[in-house]
Amino acid sequence: MKNTITKSLQDIFSPEVLKFVLKIGFSSLLLTGIFIYFFWDALSGFITSYLSWIPWEWLQTSGASVATIVLAYMLIIITISILTSLYVEPLLKKLAKKHYPQVKVVGSPNISISVYLSIKSGLIFLFIFMFTFPLIFIPIAGQVYMLWLWSILLKAPTVYDVSSLFITDKQTIKEKTKKSTLIAMIASLFNYVPVLNIFAPVFAQILFLHHILGKETRLEA
Repeated sequence: MKNTITKSLQDIFSPEVLKFVLKIGFSSLLLTGIFIYFFWDALSGFITSYLSWIPWEWLQTSGASVATIVLAYMLIIITISILTSLYVEPLLKKLAKKHYPQVKVVGSPNISISVYLSIKSGLIFLFIFMFTFPLIFIPIAGQVYMLWLWSILLKAPTVYDVSSLFITDKQTIKEKTKKSTLIAMIASLFNYVPVLNIFAPVFAQILFLHHILGKETRLEA
């Protein structure tokens, strides 16, 4: 895992990855900004109604504005994840050729499935987040819980996008995705920094790329 993280950090700051991340980040901010501009009042009203059932009065009052901002931030993260899943394939192929020239591309992610998995993961994430929101205020445990929630957002699309390029056997995919939750949680650390959050989805893809191909290369060697 240490070697996987080291290689991934080297890649994440390479020119081709930075260029990709900036494009995705700008597009995501634009799309989410337009949505929030038109639906901010609706989001605020929904959050206020939602918090009314929580017994903590301080959270009902001061928590409403904070929760609305947090929800808007989550929407940005979801948009970044969806766009990354849609457009990351050429970048993954380029990185694979750079680090593992002996590994062949055996397939390609289906765009419809990628979009479906990204939207499904986003909806699951939002559903659990909305009903367990107070848990993130628990010191330390709340932050770990938030990482796990973010891993839901990244895990399924990442596993599908990367494995579709290099693995055809379902049993092999199952074996190589045992640590996918941990990988997604590591990548989700970027989400704690508002600007660096644009790196989280592509970092998860690169981490998983090195996880499966690095291991395969060592086995062959």
